[in-house]
Amino acid sequence: MDQPFLRILHPTDLSEASHTAFLHALKIALAVKGKLTLLHVKREGEQVHMSDLPGVRDTLHRWGLLPEQAPSEAVAALGLAVRKLIAKDADPVAACLAMLNEHPADLIVLATSQHQGRMRWLGREVSGPLTREAGIPALLVPQQTRGFVDEATGELTLRRVLIPVASEPRPTQALVTSSTLLASLGFQGTSTLLHVGDRSSMPSLEPPAGNGMQWERRAVQGDVVPTILAEAAAMTSDLIVMPTEGQHGFLDALRGSTTERVLREATCPVLALPVRQEREER
Repeated sequence: MDQPFLRILHPTDLSEASHTAFLHALKIALAVKGKLTLLHVKREGEQVHMSDLPGVRDTLHRWGLLPEQAPSEAVAALGLAVRKLIAKDADPVAACLAMLNEHPADLIVLATSQHQGRMRWLGREVSGPLTREAGIPALLVPQQTRGFVDEATGELTLRRVLIPVASEPRPTQALVTSSTLLASLGFQGTSTLLHVGDRSSMPSLEPPAGNGMQWERRAVQGDVVPTILAEAAAMTSDLIVMPTEGQHGFLDALRGSTTERVLREATCPVLALPVRQEREER
């Protein structure tokens, strides 16, 4: 598929951390001229209205893409479709999955570790079951990070991407998928393929060509998670791309997985890409 991220779901708990994730979801949706769905699952007794959900037109005006008080039709003129939904459910995971069943998505964009928010997307209540069952790529934006989209201008502050690779899970399709997304965003920086182990055991990979980005290869000895985090810090990575695997797809058995452990301490967004389909085809 030439463009794998046309349908984007952003579950929001209306917190500041979710606002940062929203900026990323909107930036990607604009870049691919896709469909963006904003979903809030409200608790019993919570008073939430559509106007409380993130303001798409206000943000696009701040980014210089729309005039002030532009009509909703102006958003469509940018090639962007937006849908806002409020669900009432005691189980936010069930509500999100039901929405995905009715309106499938290609990418979930959400904040993580929102301990002060209405819903903790990395908490036991939501993120584990949601990400296991959804089985699709997810861009996870840690609460303590600003991410790579400038709030005031919408400009991309994405210069360095770290992609840990190993023989299993085989990362070939993840490289293609992430490169497609980065190219859509106009990324012109450096992507580093990092293998934790001896260089002789680094998988033979041919990065996608013709997208304008530069590629580096590194092999470093050490424990997997600490080494990934140390390399990400050393090169001031703006994004970590994690090929993931599991019986149920994306972030199977979330607790204790390499991706979850990296996410727990990452200082930049993490793009988790399931490789289940690739493994079945091999």
